[in-house]
Amino acid sequence: AVKQLWGDGDHMAEIDDMMSEQKAICGEKAKSVRDLLRDRAVRWQLITLFLVVSCIQLIGANVVYSYAYSIFTKAGIPPAQTHYVSLGVGTTEILSTVLCGFLIERAGRKTLLWKNYAVMALALGLLTVTLSLQDSFFWVPYCSVALVFIFIMSFGIGPGGVVCPLITEIFIQSYRPTAYVFNGVTNWIQLFILGLVFPFIV
Repeated sequence: AVKQLWGDGDHMAEIDDMMSEQKAICGEKAKSVRDLLRDRAVRWQLITLFLVVSCIQLIGANVVYSYAYSIFTKAGIPPAQTHYVSLGVGTTEILSTVLCGFLIERAGRKTLLWKNYAVMALALGLLTVTLSLQDSFFWVPYCSVALVFIFIMSFGIGPGGVVCPLITEIFIQSYRPTAYVFNGVTNWIQLFILGLVFPFIV
């Protein structure tokens, strides 16, 4: 099965990991959310998951998506054509997430997260500057559009692509279903809070 999945080669290290995990959870049933929150053995994994999910919500991706339309129209893109640019944004996110699948093993999860968070923060800082100066020079609005694409590409290559497999990699099998539930609930609660607070911030 491993050869069918990954092709020919030496996969004994991965098989040994699977066997040791199977021995560790032998006879254990799937854990509940209460077990996940109480068990000190998975405390750091839970904190890591919470921080990564929170960073995805707080990095500003929702803000960029919210203001992308006005950025595109101020760059001189006709309103009738902005849906093509929006399609380009979605395509960029899909392609960058696929690219993350190829880079994740070579570059490592931590590197993809931190480097892309840094690029995203830099892009947001520069976007703030370009939006402030967009009436000064004719080329500044185009820089804003490019920064939106850079931000979205960094999001897809980094946090957008790394978080999904992270749960299966840091939790043992008996905790994975519960960790997915915790991830989903945390994600949607934070989205809900952001949705309530964002209009007041604006």
